[in-house]
Amino acid sequence: MTQTERRLYLINHLLSERGEQIKIPTDEYNQKRLLRSLFNIRMPRETSEKFLRIQDEYLQEEIKQKGITDIKDLPPVQDGVYLWQGDITTLKCGAIVNAANSQMLGCFQPCHGCIDNAVHTFSGIQLRDACGKIMRKQGFDEPTGQAKITPAYNLPCQYIIHTVGPIVQGYLTEEDCKLLKSCYLSCLKLADENGVDNIAFCCISTGVFGFPQKEAAKIAVDTVKEYQKNHNLGVIFNVFKDNDYDIYRELLSAD
Repeated sequence: MTQTERRLYLINHLLSERGEQIKIPTDEYNQKRLLRSLFNIRMPRETSEKFLRIQDEYLQEEIKQKGITDIKDLPPVQDGVYLWQGDITTLKCGAIVNAANSQMLGCFQPCHGCIDNAVHTFSGIQLRDACGKIMRKQGFDEPTGQAKITPAYNLPCQYIIHTVGPIVQGYLTEEDCKLLKSCYLSCLKLADENGVDNIAFCCISTGVFGFPQKEAAKIAVDTVKEYQKNHNLGVIFNVFKDNDYDIYRELLSAD
């Protein structure tokens, strides 16, 4: 099957699950947005092996076309520390960190620009199913500052580590800072416990959660450097915006 044929199959299957019939766009851009939207709003449920096979083929090809970056090809800025600007869903490493919400089921807003949406979209529907099982077993929302690990499914990394960052409302508090530090420590420890060689951190809580970027970056760098004194774990600081890249570059060059 071509990518177009796979995409149309997936769209039709997901629409059929919902009992809906709509006119499918004829152009690639809007077909991709429709498919992503259907992925985003789908609740955890079983599906056919055929659907999973075609979905996996489709997503792996999409990621391949975006371009995969291997940590082995990245120059370290310090011993065991890397700074990389790009799409974290294309990063081949031990684990990537997903900035999750307390439901831990991914972002349900169609085509939203958050990392949670991207990770769940390109990992595939298996990720929401896996997170759903974890949450049903846990029986309560995920507390801020902790972490959970899942396979990465169709992403080029091995694992995804999910953490819920603090939501800053008004002034930044000492408790906000403690909780963000806990996010980084929880992810680092979970990576080590699962034999992960390296982990890529996104900018936890600095988006819609409102944590100031400079303060968040300093907590991230300080926590990682302290942890690495006693643990042999490589860390990638992954940024998407130019401003975040400049902040991390300045912090890392100051050491």
